[in-house]
Amino acid sequence: MYWPALVVPNKKAKRTQALEEISLKKRIRGWMAFDWATQPFYTLGLTFIFGPYFAGVSFEYFSTIYADAETAKATSQATWFWGQTIAGLLIALTAPLIGAYADSTGRRMPWIWMFAMLYLPFTWALWYTDPSGGNIYFILLCFNLAFIAAEFMLIFVNAILPSLGSKKEVGKISGDGAAIGYWGGVLGLFIMLILFVNKGDGTTIAGLAPAFGLDPEKGEDFRAVGPFIAIWFAVFMIPFFAWVREPRTANRQGGVSQAMADLKKSLHGAWHRKSLLNFLIGSMFYRDALNALYAGGGVYARLVLGWEIMQILVFGIVGAITAAVATQIGGYFDKRLGPKPVIHVCCYILILVCLIIVGMNRESFFGLVAIADGSRAPDIVFYICGAAIGGAGGALYAASRSMMVRHTHPERPTEAFGLFALSGKATAFLAPFLIGLFSTITGNAQLGYIPVIVLFVIGLYLLRNVHPQGDHATWSKSDIPSP
Repeated sequence: MYWPALVVPNKKAKRTQALEEISLKKRIRGWMAFDWATQPFYTLGLTFIFGPYFAGVSFEYFSTIYADAETAKATSQATWFWGQTIAGLLIALTAPLIGAYADSTGRRMPWIWMFAMLYLPFTWALWYTDPSGGNIYFILLCFNLAFIAAEFMLIFVNAILPSLGSKKEVGKISGDGAAIGYWGGVLGLFIMLILFVNKGDGTTIAGLAPAFGLDPEKGEDFRAVGPFIAIWFAVFMIPFFAWVREPRTANRQGGVSQAMADLKKSLHGAWHRKSLLNFLIGSMFYRDALNALYAGGGVYARLVLGWEIMQILVFGIVGAITAAVATQIGGYFDKRLGPKPVIHVCCYILILVCLIIVGMNRESFFGLVAIADGSRAPDIVFYICGAAIGGAGGALYAASRSMMVRHTHPERPTEAFGLFALSGKATAFLAPFLIGLFSTITGNAQLGYIPVIVLFVIGLYLLRNVHPQGDHATWSKSDIPSP
């Protein structure tokens, strides 16, 4: 295991003692606590509760502007994805530099603390969503600022992963951490269903009135997801901050200018590392497509299939459970076969799901097979699609993180995962932009997902040139910034 040297001798002794006192097993558990603490933002906020609720609110708002319901649906979907587009651009433009700066100073935990403090108020702000849609743009801003904070925390947390085990072990650690996170999402969904969300008759599925006297008529049962996510995060990040430690390397002279120089050198090195370059670009496309499915699954169910929020929540539970199980299974195969085969299988599954999403609605399958009025077939098929998105998406995320470790130099982990974030966000605007564009041009929310299929295919094609075990053997000292 690589630990950079410390600068001040007396501080070195104290920090070394602290690291020894916290066992590796505890540090791994603390690191995994981050996935548990943040997953409800993606499961409850992005995909299954707030996203669909926002789609419903914005649809009602745009229905007062556009006479045609399909235009209002397409505009609602496009608005949601325009927000994701802008957030993706901001992350792509700043993540590598911040990662390089953190590596230059040797500190990551202060950045995690800072973004955690930004994350909390913006998630809480979702409570203030106006059910009439009067402040949808303000709420969209708050949601995406929380999203940006969560993604930046993830960069620094991922940078700690290489120090937790060998190249072979990190695949299972990554998979187990992601699986634990998905189980957190499942529990969060159950809690929302049992205690908060009105099933249509003023009570929850447990037959209880929404907790704390929340008024379903004002959407308070759904809006409570904001404070719920914030409180969950604050409580379950405690093990992370209590058990995860990092050694401090020497502060470099030059600050941002030095970080820029280091980043330039790393980018130059990445350009000449064929396996790394193809992985970064390939994963850029397939992760962008996956994030679009996460962001749009609940929105699609709401706008195309006409599902009520309660149906979407059950859909979310199915997807989250399969994600937790499949991600752990993916971690097992990652350890035995490496991450590349896992990535391939997951991408093929998700391409099939996208084809179904584009070709299915309540009237027919691909315009060829008519569906009887009132048939439950589209609902059953989409539940299966949700399970596939959750399972394949979770395993794909964990395997990609494991593959990045195989291309990461121990002296520059945060910068490496900053580049990983860049590859994930450099075109993060592309899928939302294309979905928004196709939805607007076609006036059809369903056809907006055609570009997602293309992105998965491009990602798979570029993976041909990625070495299954990374490119550690090809590292050149000239590619790595000097300590």
